[in-house]
Amino acid sequence: MKKAVVLALVAAATVSGQESSFEEIVDTVNKDSSSTWKATVPSRFNSTEEARTLCGTWLRGHPKYMRLPEKQMNYAITDLPAEFNAVTAHPNCTVIAKIRDQSSCGSCWAFGSTESFEDRRCIATGEDVEFSTEDTASCCRSFSCGFSQGCNGGQPSAALQWMANTGVVTGGDFPDIGKGNSCRPYTLKPCAHHVPPTSKYAKCPESEYPTPQCTKQCSESGYKKSYADDKTKGTHAYSVTGVQNIMSELVNNGPLAVAFTVYADFPTYKSGVYTHKTGGPLGGHAVEMVGYGTEGGQDYWLVKNSWNDQWGDNGYFKIARGTDECGIEDDVTGIQFSTKQ
Repeated sequence: MKKAVVLALVAAATVSGQESSFEEIVDTVNKDSSSTWKATVPSRFNSTEEARTLCGTWLRGHPKYMRLPEKQMNYAITDLPAEFNAVTAHPNCTVIAKIRDQSSCGSCWAFGSTESFEDRRCIATGEDVEFSTEDTASCCRSFSCGFSQGCNGGQPSAALQWMANTGVVTGGDFPDIGKGNSCRPYTLKPCAHHVPPTSKYAKCPESEYPTPQCTKQCSESGYKKSYADDKTKGTHAYSVTGVQNIMSELVNNGPLAVAFTVYADFPTYKSGVYTHKTGGPLGGHAVEMVGYGTEGGQDYWLVKNSWNDQWGDNGYFKIARGTDECGIEDDVTGIQFSTKQ
């Protein structure tokens, strides 16, 4: 499907109000003998409309979409391993394995980009440091960030460009507030979206959280650095195109920020290699690609989501590789550091 028409289709699906229930979608997927994945009614969401609010990434065709120049590759693609997983390839970088929760906010673009930044920096420098998705979501705005709008949407390519030019401060997640070991932890609570609330995941608000303010100062009084001194930059950000080039980038430099079209069946993903089976588009979503492989004869990309560890395959999903499934190979961005050429 051409991305230029995705926004119109999303609007049409919203107006029609005829989207299938999760139960109907799960039944359709699991009864399909050709399906390479299994579906389940997601505990993360109450409805497809709720999932739609977290799809805050602008895809190609959006008037504010920004594409970065492509990187000139100089890797020997014939030397690529058959399978690769950055989590196991770089066990010293615990940030790669961490599953985050964007909470009730359309800040997926800030998560996919910030996670790629911190993971690639760890691989390049050996420093296992978590960076602030809140700083990205709240301060990466206006012209310098492709007119991204916090919880109301944005794009990972613009965010990585902002991190190269302006930098991002350190910051953990909501449970890290008060520890004083980073500048700006994420202040939006992880929340339960359908299941009864627990001590780990409290009840979600009735509507989406507002975007946190860009304070340009550390929220942690116990943190020793100032906001300005804590800013860390990359060297430059760039687009990556072509299956082999994407694989090469993953192996040589680390996880990538990617964006794709989410359809109504995607929130029901539980295991296997996802391909779109049923349901209309919900919007654009940004995630982090961490590896690739083959399962049951089906090539896949291994991707980390930001819908907490209760969604999907412990927070991860596999999606078909080599066919630009849902546009996942058409919007890929990386960032480079001077210590990793």
